[in-house]
Amino acid sequence: MKLITRDTDYAVRALSFILRHREQKFSATDLVRALKIPRPFLRKILQELTNQGILKSYRGQGGGFTLTPKSRGVTLIDLIKIFQGPFELNECFFKKLACPNKNSCALRKKIGSIEKEVFSKLSVITIASLSGRSA
Repeated sequence: MKLITRDTDYAVRALSFILRHREQKFSATDLVRALKIPRPFLRKILQELTNQGILKSYRGQGGGFTLTPKSRGVTLIDLIKIFQGPFELNECFFKKLACPNKNSCALRKKIGSIEKEVFSKLSVITIASLSGRSA
């Protein structure tokens, strides 16, 4: 199990870099060079961040990516949801099937408690705090 996938990690790295240099626009090529992230992955991530309203893209010569006002409050849990889906540490073996132990499963309750604690901690980690700058 991975708590943070490659896509989420790349998104954090890209957003942190753009935030640290927020007075500039960065093309995908600039970001590939600076971050050493494979171009196909980075383009997909930048496109999704733009679709989510976190980045603004500018086309043409002199174009690139900048942060939007929405980016100010982006947390690590927000990026996990965007790139990994709902935050879950506890993926029940039975998935959507009716589990006879659902209400009495001791393991499920313990992991659920841990999941809530991790979710709470990840929800307050902002990209600004990771980049060392305020949004």
